[in-house]
Amino acid sequence: MSSVTKAASDVSWIVLACEAGMGSSLMVTNFLKKKLKKAKLKIKVSHAPVHDIPAGTDVVVTHAGLASRVKQVAPEAAVVPFKIFFNDPSLVKLVADLSSGADVEGI
Repeated sequence: MSSVTKAASDVSWIVLACEAGMGSSLMVTNFLKKKLKKAKLKIKVSHAPVHDIPAGTDVVVTHAGLASRVKQVAPEAAVVPFKIFFNDPSLVKLVADLSSGADVEGI
């Protein structure tokens, strides 16, 4: 799997991809929205099933078990996998990188 890096200034849309588009994905979506709002970042955050990731998505956040499927569907996006639904280190790092203007590195 090749990696994708996005400049923080180029990230305007983050999609949380899950298997069905409901439940736990909404919790992570809301977590990201709150963290980005607190960081005063105006980045759109939405959720979608893996098979329906919208074109033009800059960063896709997904559970580690779905990362390879997400990469097939959205090869141009930086895919950030996580393992824990709340305060996962990769989600915290994503917000910190965007806040500081650092590149977002995904798979």
